[in-house]
Amino acid sequence: MFEDLEFTDTVQDDREMLPIMPLDEEDEDQNDLALPKELPVLALKNTVLFPGIIIPITIGRDKSIRAVKDAYENDKILAVLSQKNMNVEDPDFDDLYQVGTAARILKLFKMPDGTTTTILQGKRRFSLERIISNTPFLQGSINELSYEQTQDTEAFTTLLGAIKELASQIVKLSPNIPSEASVMLNNIKTDTFLLDFIASNLGISMADKQNLLEIDDLWEKGEAIMQHMKKEMQMLVLKDEIATKVRGDIDKQQRDYFLNQQLKTIQEELGESPQQEEIKVLEKRAKDKKWPEYARKAFDKELAKVRRINPQVAEYSVVLNYLDLLLDLPWESFTEDNFDLKKAKEILDKDHYGLTKVKERIIEHLAVLKLKGDMKAPILCLVGPPGVGKTSLGRSVARALDRKFVRMSLGGLHDESEIRGHRKTYIGAMPGRIIQSLKKAGASNPVFILDEIDKVGKDFRGDPSSALLEVLDPEQNATFHDNFLELEYDLSKVMFIATANSLASIQPALLDRMEIIQISGYSLEEKIEIAKRHLIPYQLKEHGLMKKQVSLRAPALKAIISDYTRESGVRNLSRRIAGVMRHAAKKIAMDEATKVVITRDDLQEILGVPRFSRDLYSKLKMPGVAVGLAWTSVGGDILFIEASKSPGSGKLLLTGNLGDVMKESATTAMSFIKANAKQLGVDPEVISSTDVHIHVPEGAIPKDGPSAGITMLSALTSMFTNRVVKPHLAMTGEITLRGRVLPVGGIKEKVLAAKRAGIKTILLSKENQRHVDEINPDFLGNLQFEYTEDMHDVLDKALV
Repeated sequence: MFEDLEFTDTVQDDREMLPIMPLDEEDEDQNDLALPKELPVLALKNTVLFPGIIIPITIGRDKSIRAVKDAYENDKILAVLSQKNMNVEDPDFDDLYQVGTAARILKLFKMPDGTTTTILQGKRRFSLERIISNTPFLQGSINELSYEQTQDTEAFTTLLGAIKELASQIVKLSPNIPSEASVMLNNIKTDTFLLDFIASNLGISMADKQNLLEIDDLWEKGEAIMQHMKKEMQMLVLKDEIATKVRGDIDKQQRDYFLNQQLKTIQEELGESPQQEEIKVLEKRAKDKKWPEYARKAFDKELAKVRRINPQVAEYSVVLNYLDLLLDLPWESFTEDNFDLKKAKEILDKDHYGLTKVKERIIEHLAVLKLKGDMKAPILCLVGPPGVGKTSLGRSVARALDRKFVRMSLGGLHDESEIRGHRKTYIGAMPGRIIQSLKKAGASNPVFILDEIDKVGKDFRGDPSSALLEVLDPEQNATFHDNFLELEYDLSKVMFIATANSLASIQPALLDRMEIIQISGYSLEEKIEIAKRHLIPYQLKEHGLMKKQVSLRAPALKAIISDYTRESGVRNLSRRIAGVMRHAAKKIAMDEATKVVITRDDLQEILGVPRFSRDLYSKLKMPGVAVGLAWTSVGGDILFIEASKSPGSGKLLLTGNLGDVMKESATTAMSFIKANAKQLGVDPEVISSTDVHIHVPEGAIPKDGPSAGITMLSALTSMFTNRVVKPHLAMTGEITLRGRVLPVGGIKEKVLAAKRAGIKTILLSKENQRHVDEINPDFLGNLQFEYTEDMHDVLDKALV
């Protein structure tokens, strides 16, 4: 409201001028002024003139200058109208608003810059009937308008009082309006002039001002002005609140600064300061700390430095954090090991079923520690498929030894500083995760799990696996160096247990520092025991069920394992059991049953149709198809080898996303058949005039390795001789050109995969017999094993 506006009939030559209120307006007898029927017309581009208001106008257009001069030379009365569109230079009747204000020309003079300026005083409202003449200036026929007085004078007086009071508030809140404006408002006695004066000075658009000018009813005009003033008041209040808040924030900061300075001065006078208190606390903690002499010397040196540093300097907080770290680290703090070997074994057996090798290794370590009293902790690496319990075994080991447990996930780790930390010179520097984990554990001999060590990354930021070389070397980790700590830290008492799914991606130097313990997949019998001892009680608890409310029959559990999962671990089995428990929970919660018994026949309704078939791999009744055994990172699996022939020139085509080693096995098998064609009963001319295609299904999955050698040879010989491979038979082994069958790895996983798939006989290299002997006979069931050393023997045993 009361904004500073430029009132000009052009957009050139801006002049910022404040509208003037005549002090004697209310005393002037308006009735003495008679408006002629025809008047010169002045078109204004960016303002609306109200009765009683005096405004200066800078005139730019020729027609406007001639109209003003003509009026000034006669009765000095001029018809002032506002343009609808500011961009129209030569307005006509349709370009002008039809209601305007007749004005008296008070002054007319030329400015120093050559422009013409006039001072106008609004007198009466009028409506434009028509334009009489367009040259040399606009001249129009007008009809004078008068206001309609309201009948309820008392209510109108109240409305005017409210408008005047609101206007005074706006004047107080607005920083651009001088306080004298309140005096001007109080001096206005005429109702119509009060409304026109406020309407003229409202901070609203020209169109809204024109609407206010056209209202004839004084009550309606007062209400419209009141609405505009309320909106403006809301905006001013909001601006004032924001300004007050900002001012308050600044004042608070200044106040806090001054108070802090005063407090600092008072404390200095009394010989006290917060910094000195912090240093005293650090000194007190250091007195009772058990740590090496070199750590104490480093602490004393940094403490002396922090006394000299100004607390406002950034380095002060860095040194203070460093001192806190030195005090928080468990330098010579160790937990006492549990030397009750029987109890430790009980805990390990209770938490995990199977995993005999790992448990034996832990008990052996405890036994030596008990006898010797001091020994470097072993660095173990548990390698096996997902879901066999490698990570949870680490927690169980910590519980059995009565040690603290720390887990650090290495999956996707790219930055070397995650292991060794940053140097203190960097902003935001912090120690590596090894030191941070020990600080969190509060002991220097925890069980430290390095999870997913085979998934450590390597890029331009560094090679974390190389940084781990120092951590995992028993000869070096007694003097582990962290970049932030800048002191040697003894990790030799920490029991590191790394976990991995595969050894292929671990660099050889790191692999050499760890004691590898292979954890193979679980057999059907082991999974049943794990489900009974751990998975079912856990899922009952998770779903709010009691043991007496749910009964999962043994045949049903066996069917879940064989028909709905095919894995080395038990993660998917746990999910399927959770699905069964949800079904039971729903029935009990809906009062459909008090006890739910799950049988084999219920599984299809609960878990859907079986996902795996045991008969799929045994129905082989055509030549050229053999079943192989493969090892993957998720355990053992069954592999089809299919061979077909077509007339050609002896070419060999391989498909199924095979790796180089597997392709070489196929080439070797083909070369052996060519070299021994007569012994195998194959016509050499048939081989040279036949194209052979070997395909391994599930082409989206990459496959590689030498263990499919005898399977490919059997499939090719089966195809050439039209002899079918025996049903329920699977095989694995590497072949040579001399016809030898070499041993392969992953035997337990492959054997368990064969058993899961319903295979009855497995053909292996003679040298793999020792690996089969290591498998618990209870897990093998009725599986038959055929051992061989020669390719001819393989074909005799494999083909019908």
